[in-house]
Amino acid sequence: MAEEPKKDAADVTDATPSVSEVETVDAATPEEAVAAIEAPVERGEPILQVRNLVKHFPLTQGILVKRQIGAVKAVDGISFDLYQGETLGIVGESGCGKSTVAKLLMTLERATAGEVFYKGQDITKLSGRALKAVRRNIQMVFQDPYTSLNPRMTVGDIIGEPFEIHPEVAPKGSRRQKVQDLLDVVGLNPEYINRYPHQFSGGQRQRIGIARGLALNPEIIICDEPVSALDVSVQAQVINLMEKLQDEFNLSYLFIAHDLSIVRHISDRVGVMYLGKMAEIGSDEQIYDHPTHPYTQALLSAVPVPDPEAREGRERIILTGDVPSPANPPSGCRFRTRCWKAQDKCAEEIPLLAIPERFAGQDTPAAHESACHFAEEKDVVHAA
Repeated sequence: MAEEPKKDAADVTDATPSVSEVETVDAATPEEAVAAIEAPVERGEPILQVRNLVKHFPLTQGILVKRQIGAVKAVDGISFDLYQGETLGIVGESGCGKSTVAKLLMTLERATAGEVFYKGQDITKLSGRALKAVRRNIQMVFQDPYTSLNPRMTVGDIIGEPFEIHPEVAPKGSRRQKVQDLLDVVGLNPEYINRYPHQFSGGQRQRIGIARGLALNPEIIICDEPVSALDVSVQAQVINLMEKLQDEFNLSYLFIAHDLSIVRHISDRVGVMYLGKMAEIGSDEQIYDHPTHPYTQALLSAVPVPDPEAREGRERIILTGDVPSPANPPSGCRFRTRCWKAQDKCAEEIPLLAIPERFAGQDTPAAHESACHFAEEKDVVHAA
């Protein structure tokens, strides 16, 4: 991986809370709603605000007469803000609900409860022209760079397809040139416009997916594990490309990944999810150098350290037990069944995502939001 990027101190504030006050917009007509959606947002201001987002998938029984016998609680009440121009990384093990969050923000799935505010409007309640405008401004890069591309369409048709839905972005006569410009922007030869996806490597296909995401000049790109299927060397190239495009197009990223080193490399803030809930959220320095939630500490202790000397004094945290089923999560704190700090209080009370009392009011990196009754700072030796 390339060396750690230098972030502008003015762009990243360690004390940035995960949530801020929502200034809602009351739009009486579709025209007013679209105008509010198209209004610019100042850098550093919230552009996407998620409040108590819930998605339960019903479990049914029966063939002719189906009845619900339970629900898979994929996402169970998470809240966070995405600020204009920043990258918010979301990490967690498989099944914690990261990809479901991405689909909910894209309105590919309808939320069971909760609100998602984009520029002050709850997009879970929008339809018609207003929802179409939101979808133009929030695009997605998918995990698998091959299955997300239609093998029967040329690269030119794939990247140009959004213009058929949103013709106002590119008039019909200029679309081919626009597609070639996008290919050039993501580092591909514009002459490849008539090739098919199977004629490209994995990294090239992901660049095509990024070009398609950029086609409509969005403000937010949701990246659902965009480099997990790529070789390590190609991962670095794609990540560096995304950082370059963020500066060039003034984008905000929600970056979902398993690889903790990649998330740190690209993210300004990081949220850690466990079993449908947010366990901890803060700046990259706070999460990686001063984690306070036991789950985050265990995750970071599992990252391989290449330095033998640093490895000698390292404490490896081994979690016991299996991950609980999201159809029947534990009471209280969901991590308590695998946590070495668990006490009776953990089974009785759900911990709130807030700055722990012991760190409240202190000017310390540990004073960030953590959903743990017994949050405690622990320095973890990890890979540079």
